[in-house]
Amino acid sequence: MALTDRKPRGLLRLLLRAPIWLYRARLGGLAGHRLLYLAHRGRRTGARREVVVETVAFDPAGPEAVVIGAWGGTPDWVRNLEAAPAIEVRVGARRWPAPGHRFLDATEARQTLMAYRDAHPHAWKRLAPRLGFPEDPADPRWPDVHAIAFTPAVNGRTAS
Repeated sequence: MALTDRKPRGLLRLLLRAPIWLYRARLGGLAGHRLLYLAHRGRRTGARREVVVETVAFDPAGPEAVVIGAWGGTPDWVRNLEAAPAIEVRVGARRWPAPGHRFLDATEARQTLMAYRDAHPHAWKRLAPRLGFPEDPADPRWPDVHAIAFTPAVNGRTAS
């Protein structure tokens, strides 16, 4: 059973939510582009929700940041984005109010993760087994993941 097969609880949940306070204190620049802060609306309550996730790809020229939903099958924040657009994204010191987002198809998601694996081989070697990923992307046990790309709003409109 992979670490991510169920939602984090207890101390692990507290540790994973700690970076939210970094962004609330306007210190997100310390994380560089490796972490992404996402504010979104709960699909049932409409309440503001926040999560910080690791980026698996970042293109400053676009700009575009790609993240994956890896905890507990389909994380709540992914389901919330399926229901309504994000409120805000922060990557490092950049803030994108009302960002655009798109869900990557399975092929693009796999290519993005393989590029992450190639760029960060030591991190991949430690994290992949915990996330339930075999070393070889051609392995049929490679899981489907929810990969989402975020971009800033263009002319006040999003491209979701």
